Amino acid sequence: MDIIDIINDGEKYKSQMMQLLQSTFACYESDENAKLEVEDLLNPERICLGLVNGDTLVGLIGGIPTYNGNVYELHLLVIHQDYRRQGYGSKLLQVFEVEVKKRGAYTIYLGSDDEYNQTSLANQDLYVDLWDKVKNIKNLNNHPYEFYLKNGYTIVGVMPDANGLGKPDIYLAKRVRDK
Repeated sequence: MDIIDIINDGEKYKSQMMQLLQSTFACYESDENAKLEVEDLLNPERICLGLVNGDTLVGLIGGIPTYNGNVYELHLLVIHQDYRRQGYGSKLLQVFEVEVKKRGAYTIYLGSDDEYNQTSLANQDLYVDLWDKVKNIKNLNNHPYEFYLKNGYTIVGVMPDANGLGKPDIYLAKRVRDK
C-alpha cells in the first residue's frame, strides 16, 4: 500500500474516487454530486491524499485550509469497506497530519455527523446539560468519533440538530503544531 498525493495524480483516479464516495456516503449517490465533490477535492489549495494498492484507490483523505491557513478542516476520510479495520485509516490520518503541519497549520478539525442515532447524543435536547452529555457520550452503533479519539482528537463541540431534529454533528480537533 502506498499513500500518494491525489491532486498531482487526480485525473487517473477520478472515476475510482467517485466510486469510493458513492459506495460509502448516501449524499454522493448521484453521479453529479460525486463528480462535484471530486472536483472540490482536487482543488490545488487543498490536501488530497490517496491510499492505493497497485493502481486501485482504496482510501482517500482530504483537507481544506481555514482561518488563514492556521487550521485545516478534515474533509473527508474514507476507506473501501474491504480494507477497513486494518489500520489504513489511521495511517492516512497520520500522513495527513504531517502534511498539515508542513503547511504551517496548528490544528485540524472535523465534523462527524450522527444522522443515524449512532451515539447517545442523538435524539437528545443538547441545549440542556450539553457538556455533561458530551462527557458521558456512548457509541451505540459504530460511530466514527471513537476512531478519532483513538487517534488523539478531542471533542470540542457539538452542533445540535445539524442534520435534522435530534441529529447532531460532533466536532473534533487535534493540535498538530505548537510553535
